[in-house]
Parts: sequence; C-alpha cells; structure tokens
Amino acid sequence: MTAGATEPVAGAPGPPQAGVWNIANALTMVRIALVPLFVWLLFLDGTGWRLAAFAVFAAASITDKIDGDIARARGLVTDFGKIADPIADKALTGAALVSLSAMGELWWWVTAAIMVREIGITVLRFVVIRHGVIPASKGGKLKTMLQVIAIGFYILPGPLDYVRWVTMGAALIVTVVTGADYLLRAWRLRRAPEAP
Repeated sequence: MTAGATEPVAGAPGPPQAGVWNIANALTMVRIALVPLFVWLLFLDGTGWRLAAFAVFAAASITDKIDGDIARARGLVTDFGKIADPIADKALTGAALVSLSAMGELWWWVTAAIMVREIGITVLRFVVIRHGVIPASKGGKLKTMLQVIAIGFYILPGPLDYVRWVTMGAALIVTVVTGADYLLRAWRLRRAPEAP
C-alpha cells in the first residue's frame, strides 16, 4: 500500500445509490406505458395504422438505449432499474410477438420459444436476487437488438418475408444461447459464498 493511502473503514457505508425515481427509470416506465397503445394500433386495419404501430414500437425501443445511457452517464443505475428495464423490454417484445401470432403473421412456436425463455429468465432474476443482481450482458443486449429488428420487419407492411425469416431466425438462436448463458451465471451466483 502506498503511503498516505486510506483503508476503507469497517462497517462504513458504501457510496449512496441513486434514488428509484429518476429520469432513467421514468423512461423505463414510459416504455411500459406505450405497450397497450402499440398493441391497439397494430390490430387496426390499414397501412397507415401499421406504420403508426411501427413508430410507437420504434420509439419505445429507442428509450431502452436512452435510459441505459442516461443511467450510466449520470450515475443513476439502481437495482430497481436493473430489474424493471428487462421487464419493460419483455413486455414490449412479448406483446408484439403474441399480437403478430394472434394475427397469423408469425408462427406460434417462435413466439412460445422466445416467451418461455424471457419469462423463465425474468422469474429466475427474482429467485436469485437475494444472492445478487445479474445485470444484462452484451449477449443479452444483442438478443434484444435482434428481436427488435426482427419484430420491426414483421410490423412494417410490404413484401419482406425473406428478411423477416432471416432476422427472426437469428434472434431466436441468440435468444436461446443467451438464455443458457444466463442460467449458468445464475447457477454460479448461487454457489458463490455469501459476503459476511
């Protein structure tokens, strides 16, 4: 240890965590609030309504990037945000997938496979939360991006079948792989010795 260095005092409180009510978490809640509006627009007939649904979906998806950047840049990362942010993502993508399948535009097995993974991982987050919070990984972020892109192509009107299949296939593969990675990280977290 260098001279003049200060050792942490035993029992001293750590750096204060940002309050739950901040701009980053507010954007997350806005994203959740946009879900029913998106679904309503998606089920309306007409190209104009589909474009409106796409615009709402895109705006809601963009807030995911914005709130994460704000939270990190301003030191507003909270345990609430680490849990609420992926829930907001799953609410938006889940609503889109189920709606598209209900409309006969996306195979139900694709929606089921993605939703089982997403809901299962969300439940697992709460199961292991007493051992610690597992933040989203880079693979998880890639998974979310691919899902958003694929869903966006399905929402857009027009002859885009090949592009839709390719992007959704890529999203499905990454979704399964990152789900397995999350299970492994959760297992390691549970096996790690708890801090005294």
